Amino acid sequence: MNNLSEIVDRYAALATSFGEPVALAAFALPREETQALFSALDEDYHISRFLHFSRGDGNTFLISGEPVTHVSFDPAIRSIL
Repeated sequence: MNNLSEIVDRYAALATSFGEPVALAAFALPREETQALFSALDEDYHISRFLHFSRGDGNTFLISGEPVTHVSFDPAIRSIL
């Protein structure tokens, strides 16, 4: 996944609907790549306001230094694609 559009498309394929938490492990990327990719998105103000990280059951990843397991995207993220 090289760009935001691909990431959002992958999320949409994994989630039943926007706003639903999806396990970061479901993106099927190597741990280091998952952490770097989602940390970069979290640190970008224009993107991060549409992302919500949470912690539940499953593999834990460090996103911007915080342990999380899931991510959800607001449907409005499509406005910046």
